[in-house]
Amino acid sequence: KKISMIFQDPMTCLNPALRIATQLTEPLELHEGMRGKPALHRAIEALEEVGIPDASKRIKSYPHEFSGGMRQRVMIAMALITRPDVLIADEPTTALDVTVQKQVLDLIKDRQETLGTAVVLVTHDLGVVSQVCDKVNVMYAGRIVESATATDLFADPRHAYTRALLKSIPAMHEKGDILYTIPGLPPHLNAPPSACSFQPRNTLGDNNRCLTNEAPQLAEIVPGHHVQNCPGCLAS
Repeated sequence: KKISMIFQDPMTCLNPALRIATQLTEPLELHEGMRGKPALHRAIEALEEVGIPDASKRIKSYPHEFSGGMRQRVMIAMALITRPDVLIADEPTTALDVTVQKQVLDLIKDRQETLGTAVVLVTHDLGVVSQVCDKVNVMYAGRIVESATATDLFADPRHAYTRALLKSIPAMHEKGDILYTIPGLPPHLNAPPSACSFQPRNTLGDNNRCLTNEAPQLAEIVPGHHVQNCPGCLAS
């Protein structure tokens, strides 16, 4: 009830054999003991809040009768119907076109501001991060390598992996240039490195100075900006 989640693919996360009404009212039955007409009325309100037209009729539909964008709206309604304190959104725009992506992100932002829900957004899309996030944690091989406000991170990235990610974003003013890619592959997490996990792929720092005997730890370099303290990955 306190923590809810929007999953990555709205095409497969809804049960195709159950009507939307059944799936939307289930959290209310489980967490609030609400059943029957009160639960159905609350579910219709939830669909209306996420912009689904004619909600009192559409709630009787099956998932295949909705477009991808509308299914994601249903997922958002389901995640927020119990008014959680924290909402985890796992790649919520992955399967959607650009126009629908913006609509979904605007909707999540609106619901966050209206309900006071904290949103944890999991994404690989740095464009989305720059638009909607206040604070950013950059992760590599299962560990946070840099943490800062979105403004500080994009203006002054300090870890080599963060700089490599930003460098790999296509730039409109650099037509014809070869797109930068990070060489190599991430480490296998079934046998994670005991030292700097980015060392074999570090081309923007000095991999000869990367830690080889111990795992780097997050350290605050300026107020509010934390970076792993690996000498080879840390920008001056």
